[in-house]
Amino acid sequence: MSLQIPYEVTPRLDTGVNNAKLGIWLFLASEIMLFGGLFAAYVFLRMGADAWPGLEIYGTGEMATRADQILNVPLATLNTMILIASSMTMVMAWASLKMDNFSRYKLYMGITILLALGFLVVKAIEYGDKFDHHLYPATNNFLGVYFVLTGLHAIHVTGGIIVNAWFWGPGTKMWTQGTARDKAHFANRIEIAGLYWHFVDLVWIFLFPTIYLI
Repeated sequence: MSLQIPYEVTPRLDTGVNNAKLGIWLFLASEIMLFGGLFAAYVFLRMGADAWPGLEIYGTGEMATRADQILNVPLATLNTMILIASSMTMVMAWASLKMDNFSRYKLYMGITILLALGFLVVKAIEYGDKFDHHLYPATNNFLGVYFVLTGLHAIHVTGGIIVNAWFWGPGTKMWTQGTARDKAHFANRIEIAGLYWHFVDLVWIFLFPTIYLI
């Protein structure tokens, strides 16, 4: 006997939300536990460290006393602005579908994807600078935390790009060739993808000050 969970747009009586939204909230709850555990590990490692970040400032011979002496805060600030802007365009993409403006949806979703790619490019530049100075995850606990948290976040950004790119390209057949119900399903899927993307943005909002500024 197989269990079938129908895909519905309307809220279910037993949960108050549709199946897709319930599913994404459960998934995001597991993601919160994942990142929460890593943030907790960061707290314990820092509390137990004799010096943090415990690295020499590039070419000065002096030990850094703050993370911003090692990490590139301007680039991280740029990436913060990029992600916030991408969350706004993601909302506009969904709103465009609700207003039955498909061309505007394509525009905003395309911008969202480009902004996400820009985020990864900036992150690659930042990583490249660390590697040029022979700073790797195994160098010390500070860099281990930095690379694990930002690297895991970058993987989530990449996943969001893949999903959004599909909804921008092949997935749009559900809207262009589907019925009114298919269009409602498609708009609902964009809302679900948007919830994931906002979560990725929110994680960075916490990660940026925790790793780079405090």
